[in-house]
Amino acid sequence: MKQEEEVVAAAAREDEDSQLIYRIERPVYNETLIQAQLLKRKEDTTTNCQKLAEKFQCSSEKAKAAALSFMPILSWLPSYPVKKYLFSDVVSGLSTGVVQLPQGLAYAMLAAVPPVYGLYSSFYPVLLYTFFGTSRHISVGTFAVISLMIGGVAVREAPDSIVLGLLRFGFVAIYLTEPLVRGFTTAASMHVVISQLKYLLGVETQRYSGFLSAIYSVKAVLSRITSTNIATFLLGLGCIIFLYVIKVLNERFKKKLPIPIPGEIIVVIVSMGISYGLSLSKEYKVHVVGNIPTGLRPPAAPNISLLPNLVTDSFAIAIVGFSMDVSLAKIFALKHGYSVDGNQELIALGLCNFISSFFQTFAVTCSMSRSLVQESTGGKTQIAGLLASLLVLVVVVAVGFVFEPLPQTALAAIIMVNLIGMFKQFRDIPSLWRTSKIELAIWVIAFIASVLLGLDYGLLVAVTFAILTVIYRTRSPKTSILGHVANTGLYCDVDEYEEAAEYEGIKIFHSNSSVYFANSDLYVNSLKEKVAVCLSVWKQTETLFHDVLSQSHVAEDQKNGQFGDRHGDSEEAVFLEPFSTVHSIILDWTSATFIDSVGAKAIRQVLALSPALHCTGAPAAYFH
Repeated sequence: MKQEEEVVAAAAREDEDSQLIYRIERPVYNETLIQAQLLKRKEDTTTNCQKLAEKFQCSSEKAKAAALSFMPILSWLPSYPVKKYLFSDVVSGLSTGVVQLPQGLAYAMLAAVPPVYGLYSSFYPVLLYTFFGTSRHISVGTFAVISLMIGGVAVREAPDSIVLGLLRFGFVAIYLTEPLVRGFTTAASMHVVISQLKYLLGVETQRYSGFLSAIYSVKAVLSRITSTNIATFLLGLGCIIFLYVIKVLNERFKKKLPIPIPGEIIVVIVSMGISYGLSLSKEYKVHVVGNIPTGLRPPAAPNISLLPNLVTDSFAIAIVGFSMDVSLAKIFALKHGYSVDGNQELIALGLCNFISSFFQTFAVTCSMSRSLVQESTGGKTQIAGLLASLLVLVVVVAVGFVFEPLPQTALAAIIMVNLIGMFKQFRDIPSLWRTSKIELAIWVIAFIASVLLGLDYGLLVAVTFAILTVIYRTRSPKTSILGHVANTGLYCDVDEYEEAAEYEGIKIFHSNSSVYFANSDLYVNSLKEKVAVCLSVWKQTETLFHDVLSQSHVAEDQKNGQFGDRHGDSEEAVFLEPFSTVHSIILDWTSATFIDSVGAKAIRQVLALSPALHCTGAPAAYFH
């Protein structure tokens, strides 16, 4: 056998009536031959000290790269094409700002803080993200799920994001699988809607949090439903119907409309006019936003005494906020042909929240609805976000008092209608039932746990369950016997495909997982089950050999008049006819990424049971 691969025939032709064909022949290699003669590992003469010194060595190129990475605006602003992008960014920024104003007020109410804090949270973080963010299209600011989770300032969550970003923990997003995030955000939307029922009905109830808070909140609202404020309910219901119609029209005619119809700002203006004209607050006891201070407040240190009580919530907020941010950012980046840095996004969100927390803001992340507005109206860069924040600044500095007669039920309607898209995620259930029941279980567990246990512990349970499903999948791999499909190079499961046929005398055993301590026993048992005939034949042969040999010895002893134990240095060999024509087992480990020592030991035990069989398909280093 030659030591070098030799291509005997390779032909490819492309005709109208034929497919591409590729033929190749080469010697059969084993692991020992490959390591000894064909491949040689490169020698690395660099010491660990040299590697460490090189890593921390400072140079002008590294300093420039670090500056551009920490503040991405420096990489694109100097080459910003004003004539090509500016008009689109202006239109997009103003459109996004119009949506951002009422949402800021609404989500402040959701976070149980004064409405002006929602306007602050719609200005400072958006302004800061322009400098530190890597996405060109997402709109950072208030978000319903995060607003519900915090009910306070952002000072504790921000350091978590910054530290995780500096430690390059952006990869954790891969463990927040899409079914988990969608099930969790659907549960969060349920919490949000339940929390807004009292504002929609105009009743006073206690604010609940923690275990079973959703059930307690619904029970509290239902117990006070007889005291519903009719004027509040009718106004809120009218706002919901109007906003829903506008949302449907925007979706149906999005290709024909130059910009989406700003339903939220229309509701705000009309409901303020009705409230002011009819004196709803005084005459009908309709709750309104109330006093909104004009101008920006001076910076002040957050209440540090709250930090110990916010540790659990802050990590949950950081993880949820980051997962929403990076998932939406990647969608837009893929669509428009650029890349985003997950670690820098963590740092950007942390800085936005940390710096802004000194100006009375609460935790923020990207908003799906505003991001879609910013992207669909032609936004090209974060200049659009900068202009949206400036629009909010004008309102805060000059005309904040105009929003004082705004009914709270109108803000509740804005929140509820904006969550319709989240509830459409229930459509995932039948789809996941057909494609992956494990992912369906992740979705359902994330939803139920978050609804019943609260968003913080619900997220912890969901992530834990998702990790356990990974262990379950690798612990219970799918195994099969492969057969060759005639006239192709394909090998498929013989139990699943009629065209797949086994080679005579050869068993090809396939497992779609690695072999390690958690599944090694199952792997061996499945191997014995799938190839039971050829594995058991030698054991049966050995047993029968000993039985026949023993009987022959007894007969000989009786013939010679000898009884008792037989002692001797030689024994007569007895040869048996083989029970099976199988002479080789091939272990297909193309799907295996690793094999640990426990898995290797289990395979060696299998080989010991059938020493006469030739078993290939595994690196020799594992078994020597």
